Amino acid sequence: MAIARAESRTDAQIFGRSGARGGRLADGPTPTVWILVGLLLLAIGCAPRALRGGAGTENPELDEPALSTTLDREDVRWLAKRTTEALLASSFWQRDVEQAPSPPVFAIWPIENRTTQHVGDQLLSLLSSLETSLVQSGDVLVVARSRQRELAEEIGVQQGAMFDPSRARSLGRQLGAEYFVTGKLTSVDERLGNTRRVQYTLFIQVIEIETGLVTFQHESTRSKALKG
Repeated sequence: MAIARAESRTDAQIFGRSGARGGRLADGPTPTVWILVGLLLLAIGCAPRALRGGAGTENPELDEPALSTTLDREDVRWLAKRTTEALLASSFWQRDVEQAPSPPVFAIWPIENRTTQHVGDQLLSLLSSLETSLVQSGDVLVVARSRQRELAEEIGVQQGAMFDPSRARSLGRQLGAEYFVTGKLTSVDERLGNTRRVQYTLFIQVIEIETGLVTFQHESTRSKALKG
């Protein structure tokens, strides 16, 4: 019995009332545990989080801030909007389009890239915006760009190529088009100290295919800057 009581006292001294060695578990987590928990919470708080933006979402203005000096979707949309507004308000449109006995047929020639940047995707988006505006006007017929692209490749016209009147006339006849929308995108890159500014200019023309006459011409400028 004496031996049993001694063993019992020894167990109590080792494990304490809580049953943990030294009786420390009842005092709560150790500092090391709190540090690990803090690091875990910090990692969760700093983890990347995906966002959805645009109309109808909790971030309707997500697309508006500029993230670089490269053209983005907002810039393309703004340039296309300014161009089509000027076109639909022009004397050419009111005289030769709206008063035409039948809707004239338009085709869009690839826009020439005169910048030092790779903006092929932006130019394709710009072409799509111009095409959409022409179709929605209801005043003209627009050749599908898929059909136009097939014929353009046949005569060696690539995206971003310079407008060639002789090739345009040949392509226009095959497409049954009366007018070509064409143009170029230029840029001026300036730096002063830690500030960089890029000025983009979209130059658009509407050319009568048979005569080669410029029936409409417009410039729109958009500036982007990066400070710091």
